[in-house]
Amino acid sequence: MRTESCVYLLTNKHNNVLYTGVTNDLIRRVYEHKNKLVAGFTQKYNVDRLVYFEVCSGIVMAIEREKQIKGWSRKKKHDLINALNPE
Repeated sequence: MRTESCVYLLTNKHNNVLYTGVTNDLIRRVYEHKNKLVAGFTQKYNVDRLVYFEVCSGIVMAIEREKQIKGWSRKKKHDLINALNPE
């Protein structure tokens, strides 16, 4: 199976919490979040809905993009999500 480095954003069912992460296996990582296999922030705040992902050219680029997005305002993150995922 081919793996791709991705940066992704998750939210909870009320869309009031955003989580930005990076992975080399998006399907596995989202599964882990949905099934509460990841202890910490996402488990505590029930953050398990994928609302955005971006494939990067490698893990280093994904980490750089993650840092960039984490530095953004909440509005800018929502604008990014809504540009590709208006629902």
